Amino acid sequence: MLFLASGCSSPDSTAEESGGGEKVKIGLSLDTLKEERWQKDRDIFTAKAEELGAEVLVQSADGDDATQLSQAENLITQGVDVLVVVPHNASTAAAIVESAHEADVPVLAYDRLILDSEVDLYISFDNEKVGEMQADYIRQLVPEGNYVLIGGAPTDNNAKLLRQGQMNVLQPLVDSGDIEIVHDEWAEDWLPEEALKIMENALTANDNNVDAVVASNDATAGGAIEALAAQKLSGEVPVSGQDADLAAVQRVVEGTQAMTVYKPLHELAQRAAEIAVQLAQGEDIETDDAIHNGLVDVPAVLLEPISVDKENMVETVIEDGFYEFDEVYKNVPESERPNVE
Repeated sequence: MLFLASGCSSPDSTAEESGGGEKVKIGLSLDTLKEERWQKDRDIFTAKAEELGAEVLVQSADGDDATQLSQAENLITQGVDVLVVVPHNASTAAAIVESAHEADVPVLAYDRLILDSEVDLYISFDNEKVGEMQADYIRQLVPEGNYVLIGGAPTDNNAKLLRQGQMNVLQPLVDSGDIEIVHDEWAEDWLPEEALKIMENALTANDNNVDAVVASNDATAGGAIEALAAQKLSGEVPVSGQDADLAAVQRVVEGTQAMTVYKPLHELAQRAAEIAVQLAQGEDIETDDAIHNGLVDVPAVLLEPISVDKENMVETVIEDGFYEFDEVYKNVPESERPNVE
């Protein structure tokens, strides 16, 4: 078990040679690769780790807890020096941490916190702030009316942090009677088809009298928008999102999704790769935050998210090189596109 006091370690540490004369070996255990964003995380993380001289072994569990545990144990058996985990289930992933620590392998929780465990470090964006951004953007568009809330996977601690942030903004409006939450449900595994069903049920139960949708990510936003489109309400009812998926930013500039929250994945993945190498080499990691996971206060590196809509699309996701201009605006007539020099 490593104790991660704040230190003066350099983010440019390299993994050229470990004590055994071999490269640092990083195990990357992913919940899924079915969503576009996780493919990006994997590619950026791996490229940065290799640039630092490390080797990365990647496994994806396809949303299955038992598979993820088995794969993580396999990575440990292969002799990884550090394990980086995007947990499918925040609670059951505690068993991964226990197995890793029995083999003296430190664990970095990537983007999603692992609960009830002595996980060594957590890196993510400030997910409570993401939830606040989503709700505040929709609140400004719809200060009064009927709201539908579509949460993420109930097994994902991030989904709960997002909801906490959303309710920081919305609860005072509920208390004042300005808004009414007419439907509130969690989408299993963040699946768009689950969000589609939730939105269809919400519309049916309320005779289509829905004024706003706070969807917790772009996949659930996509499902909600599909249901709204079937009732000819697409673009009429604002919907939030997060992750800046390509389909979502296209919807934003087309006008069917109000906003997304952009979390610069290159910052997250590259910083995580740097930290993984430092953990493997037993270095201290400088952190400014700690998040209680039900058992311990986990040292945390929390990055800043960015709210994105039509107005700042070019200077955020496009200027960052996250997508090309023509990719984002492919469905927008050239005469309606912003002028870019």
